[in-house]
Amino acid sequence: MYEFVKLSDRCGYIKNPANVGVVSLGGGDVCLIDSGSDGEAARKILKKIRENEWNVRCIINTHSNADHTGGNQFIQNRTNCSVLSTDVECAIARNSYIEPSYLWGGRPYAELRNKFLMAKPTPQTKDLEANLPEGLQIIKLPGHYFDMVGIMACDGTCYIADAVFAEEIVRKYHIVFIYDVAKFLETLDMLDTLEAKIFVPAHAEPSADIRALTAANRAKVLEVAELIYDICSEPITFEKILKKLFDHYDLTMNHNQYVLVGSTVRSYIAYLHDGGRIDAEFIGNEMFWKKTN
Repeated sequence: MYEFVKLSDRCGYIKNPANVGVVSLGGGDVCLIDSGSDGEAARKILKKIRENEWNVRCIINTHSNADHTGGNQFIQNRTNCSVLSTDVECAIARNSYIEPSYLWGGRPYAELRNKFLMAKPTPQTKDLEANLPEGLQIIKLPGHYFDMVGIMACDGTCYIADAVFAEEIVRKYHIVFIYDVAKFLETLDMLDTLEAKIFVPAHAEPSADIRALTAANRAKVLEVAELIYDICSEPITFEKILKKLFDHYDLTMNHNQYVLVGSTVRSYIAYLHDGGRIDAEFIGNEMFWKKTN
């Protein structure tokens, strides 16, 4: 963990629970793709950068989940680097209480105000498109989060963030975090046709051919959607849908899993509802979901 893996003369990554890309900008300057989950991770990442006598010019946040932005504050305070992202992701990085607030649907209670859901706030951010380093290209990757992007380097190295997850993660957790199910599936389709020399996911090993991973992720998303659809054969509340899913996949409920999986299940419900497959009705001041056909 935290070793630097060279992928090309210009690009590599630092192994991390959420892999951190490293792209040479010339003259000893580098751009980091994300920053680790917290200050301790960032300390180890910055140590590896300094061992190679590099200088961090900027961090590009692919999106604002805490495991991708948690090291921003530490690294920015020590290097005075820029932190770049898209508009909404910049706002969340600066105001990190937004993530647990969104997941919970209100002010997060104490157990949700933790580093896994609420990163240390980023001191300053800049717009990615206006400040993108030369030789890098933005790849839109909607679905997992509000406005997630990937970065393509001029040598064909493509950092794709959380657009896919490792097959072992998919098999273990089944319901990976998704904000927009339809867009997530569209992104998988796009990746199947995207030309790159090597793809670098945040939560999987780099690969020259991403199609096996996109297929595994697509199959699981469609499986979960069909399972929820079947669960809605009779009118059922969200809480009971969630319990049936946890029981079916033998998942363990805790505070973090309740909001992360719960938010994703709501996204699946929205996907099925907007596709005309399930609908809501209110009975005795409770909301119930049911198949439409």
